[in-house]
Amino acid sequence: MPDRTADAPRPLGPDEEALVRAVVKVMYVLPRTIDADMAGDRQLPLTEYTTLMHLSEAPERRMRMHELASACHLSLSGMTRTVARLETQGLVKRERCEEDARGWNAILTDAGLARLEESWPSHLAAIRRRFLRHFEGLDLAQLARAFERVGTAD
Repeated sequence: MPDRTADAPRPLGPDEEALVRAVVKVMYVLPRTIDADMAGDRQLPLTEYTTLMHLSEAPERRMRMHELASACHLSLSGMTRTVARLETQGLVKRERCEEDARGWNAILTDAGLARLEESWPSHLAAIRRRFLRHFEGLDLAQLARAFERVGTAD
């Protein structure tokens, strides 16, 4: 009979358990607090800000909808709703893809870029206040690499 103790999962240690619980909490709390800060400043909601940010960084300020959804960590239907809201405000427009008539591009308008630039100070202040200040004195490059490895793990 095989030894099942070798296959038994090893429980988390106290520090591991605390880290896992803290990360889960941050995943839920951080976007909400940043969003609340930006709303309090009468700026874009975080999802809309992130959408405009990714479009502003894309060649010709345009991205395929599925690529934009992936970059923003949203479902395609969630991205479609976000872009529709931005489109009604004149911040984004949608056009059929020239290379594939089935696909759509989201394109950042000049008004969208101006709104992004207007919201940037509020976003930056919220990021510094709600997140970065908690890492003072730590090696941010090393921490970023660790988070990147977690974010790209299979």
